[in-house]
Amino acid sequence: MITPLVLGTYALLVGAAAPYALARARWAHRAPGLAVLAWQGLMVTFVVTIALGVYHLVLAEQHVHNGLAGLLSACGMLPGATTSGSVPTTGDAAVLLSPALIVLLPVGWFLRMTWLTRRAQRRHLDMLAVVGSPAPRYGATLVDHDTPAVYCLPGSSRRVVMTRGAVKALTGEQLQAVLAHERAHITGRHHLLHAATEAFERAFPKLPLARLAREQTALLLEMIADDRALRGHSREVLASAMCQVAAGNVPQSALGAGGPSVLIRLRRVLTPQAAPRRSTWLGVVGGSLTVPLLPLLIACGPAVS
Repeated sequence: MITPLVLGTYALLVGAAAPYALARARWAHRAPGLAVLAWQGLMVTFVVTIALGVYHLVLAEQHVHNGLAGLLSACGMLPGATTSGSVPTTGDAAVLLSPALIVLLPVGWFLRMTWLTRRAQRRHLDMLAVVGSPAPRYGATLVDHDTPAVYCLPGSSRRVVMTRGAVKALTGEQLQAVLAHERAHITGRHHLLHAATEAFERAFPKLPLARLAREQTALLLEMIADDRALRGHSREVLASAMCQVAAGNVPQSALGAGGPSVLIRLRRVLTPQAAPRRSTWLGVVGGSLTVPLLPLLIACGPAVS
């Protein structure tokens, strides 16, 4: 019972303590891409830890003593699995189903979220075919509406949409800056990261990691798009454009340059800070890649002892 207890404690730290520390990390807004990687690493770690913990709780005694080797043997994945022990039974398969479900739960929600998003986008595209008109000059679709708004529909049917109000309210350079922001969402496939965090929250509701990962990832992805737009436009131009489109409503299946995070992003755009040190980059990248491996080492403990 020691291994499940250790895994449970580790899952508690990853799911309830680490998210608050990461959300308060000063370097996160200076390196949003790195922070997104850290959130993804925590989510993967939590799923792996819970799955291994459930495995150690429910697997038969002879497999528990073998740690992860017992799991692989039960699956017939070790060379000696069929020669040194009995053939895996229906009971073994039933026991392995429990940890597998832990992994499949967020995967299933991810597939459902992407399907729902695509369905909503198809409906919106049908509407744009009626009320929108091509704007080749901007590489976008123009909608006759007075409220300034610019957003994108990512995925296979990628489309940047802007209202006539945005064309009137923004200067040419401001409009190009906002369009660059939206194209960054499309090329970066940010909708998949949104779907991953939403699926994780559906799979593990009320978990601090799930809520904070969704909220922080949404903010960080907007910052990543801001940084991409700043490569070709000044901070003042982007900031003023963000203010103009801040109040514009966008469809649920779309990504827009405005939204509730505008104030935070405006401060970041107008008060630039130095990028994190190289040691911070290496530490975060290394930690994000290794923390999912720690549960495996814990689970292998009985096998190597």
